[in-house]
Amino acid sequence: MTAVQVLVAVIYCLLAAGIVFGYAAIKPILKKEGAYQDMCSSAAASRALSPVSSGYELFLEATTHEMNTCIEIHLNFMFTCAAVATNVWALPLGTLLDRYGPRFCGVLGSFFLAIGAVLMAYARKLPFDGFLVGYVTLALGGPSVFISSFQLSNAFPRKSGLVLALLTGAFDASSALFLGYRLIYDVTDGRFGHHKFFLSYLSVPVFVFAMQFLLLPAQSYKTVGQLVETVEEAEAAINSDRSPYDDQIDEQTALLREERQAHQESIIADVEQVLGSTNVQAKAEKEERKNEASGVWGAMHGATAGEQVRSLWFVLICLFTVIQMTRINYFVATVRPQYEAILGSHEKAIQINNFFDIALPLGGLLSIPFIGVFLDHTSTPAVLATLVTTATCIGVLGVLPYMWAAYANVTLFVLYRPFYYTTVSDYTAKVFGFETFGTVYGTIICLSGLFNFSQSGLDFLFHKTFHGNPMPVNIMLLSTGALLGVALVSYVGWQARNMKRKMLEREAEAAFRRQ
Repeated sequence: MTAVQVLVAVIYCLLAAGIVFGYAAIKPILKKEGAYQDMCSSAAASRALSPVSSGYELFLEATTHEMNTCIEIHLNFMFTCAAVATNVWALPLGTLLDRYGPRFCGVLGSFFLAIGAVLMAYARKLPFDGFLVGYVTLALGGPSVFISSFQLSNAFPRKSGLVLALLTGAFDASSALFLGYRLIYDVTDGRFGHHKFFLSYLSVPVFVFAMQFLLLPAQSYKTVGQLVETVEEAEAAINSDRSPYDDQIDEQTALLREERQAHQESIIADVEQVLGSTNVQAKAEKEERKNEASGVWGAMHGATAGEQVRSLWFVLICLFTVIQMTRINYFVATVRPQYEAILGSHEKAIQINNFFDIALPLGGLLSIPFIGVFLDHTSTPAVLATLVTTATCIGVLGVLPYMWAAYANVTLFVLYRPFYYTTVSDYTAKVFGFETFGTVYGTIICLSGLFNFSQSGLDFLFHKTFHGNPMPVNIMLLSTGALLGVALVSYVGWQARNMKRKMLEREAEAAFRRQ
């Protein structure tokens, strides 16, 4: 049954978890379908040159350019708001999950998905910005069904990493949904428009809602730690029942005690079957070796959340995450217009955009299994150095006006994206600990998400200030990210060396005292 639950969760995460990040694929369709056309046409005409003084052809050209720029900015703002909502919503969603359980969050997610689909379908007929509100609502639904599925990994403690990899891979691959729709749209010559697509998409939230009550658990599965505690409590109960005066109790009491002990032993047997082994010491030693390899494990454990967020450990990773998340989402939103300018060709930009649409979901699927192994066997300073180096290479490739550089940039980007997200959560767990993980990690993601509103300012610089030239914005993001990255790696490396020196000093003192 649990295997079927995981399969169902992977399916609906594939259809819903991160679909808004397939924006680059659906953006051309929304343009063709007339998104924001009514809003931008009147504004463009009022800002264009006068036809009397400059001639009708010049007026028409100016009007068309202004309208296209207006539509581009509105659509990008729609995606920016959705990306912000995805990150900010993760903070209150964690509280709802802890308080009400995964079924509540799954049902909530299905309602968000349904409302978002309806708003997107009828966006042009609504008296408000239906595209913006609908896309943001879809963005709220995705994390709700995705995060509520994490607890399924506890059903397979020996293969929890595989379950999480499947769910994370499904999240990354879900961006391909809009790519699949775009292929259908092109094959049908636009007859299967966005109105029909989003009405058809309503079947997904119905499926998610039904599975919450027909198959999936109402409450989260217990973690390995909770299962071990169950074993220890059962063993303690058995031991407490034993008495040197057992031969003096009556037959009925003895039978009741035997039944209770049999029940407690069955609990132990069930947990042992799930865990594969109750050799807690061996598991603890293995986990300790993995933690020591990081070099920074426990750096801020035991400190309050307030003390942690005021430390340089937090400030530097937060600033670096803010810049990197902005870079990632800005690139997703502007990949085609950027390469139209960089390569000087609309056709080449479409080729890169099409390659990006396919590579984005594949990147997560291919890289997730290797990322976990790399993080478990590599020191945190080395991981961060790899992350910063990769981000810098992406920035350099992103300003080179060659097709090979464009393909290399996209390839590296789609592999870097899941690596970056996983590294931030891994760093937070190792440095700050799990007692404050939700608060600290949620704050990092929330602040980074809010800063994503700066994409609108970057869009204005790109289209207006620099007249469609993406180079200045890309160089600004590259240099800022590189400086913050070097500062982060330097600080963490310095602290790791100090921690190692102190540990060696303590071991030497302990050895001296034993002599």
